[in-house]
Amino acid sequence: MNKSESKYFNTAVKMNEALIKLLEKKSFEYISISEVCKEAGVNRSTFYLHYENICDLLEETMQYMIDSFLSYFSADVKLITLDFTSSGLAELNYITEEYLTPYLSFIKENQRIFSTAISNSRVFGFEKIFNRMYANIFEPILQRFNYPVEDRKYVMIYYLSGINAVVTQWIKDGCINSISCISRIIQECIFGLDGSLIKLLSGDN
Repeated sequence: MNKSESKYFNTAVKMNEALIKLLEKKSFEYISISEVCKEAGVNRSTFYLHYENICDLLEETMQYMIDSFLSYFSADVKLITLDFTSSGLAELNYITEEYLTPYLSFIKENQRIFSTAISNSRVFGFEKIFNRMYANIFEPILQRFNYPVEDRKYVMIYYLSGINAVVTQWIKDGCINSISCISRIIQECIFGLDGSLIKLLSGDN
């Protein structure tokens, strides 16, 4: 990265962080470009060198958050290429230490960003993201576990809402409990104390 690219990148990060900080205080609809510039410590002309409008900044900030999140995962985890139709059922279980540890590590180290994202889920378009993930990942996996078609979206919402509720309470408690403790609790909530549910679903009994 040359000096010019580095300067551009650093300014973009300032803008992203400024928008996140402002979203903690007010709805996106009420955030102005002037406020973002003031929070980021840049002038309006610099803003318009990067973006056409504040919606462009929002889109970039969302990608910034996703990239920050993915940086916590190993290359093997980020590049999942499993064939959902032929992989063993045990391989389709992502509620494991391998996946939960980087997820929870990101949350613990970025509590403010995570809380802001959750409270502004509509603004960040999380429903569209969920629908894409559901069609391409969740639905094929639930199909392999023989969940009835009409039940699948409800089952996925139940899982995700439950995990989110545990994590939200963890943040409210100041993340006092260890990551391994919260990971264990999530797994026990979903699969039972002895993991009997995943064994039953995978036929490993």
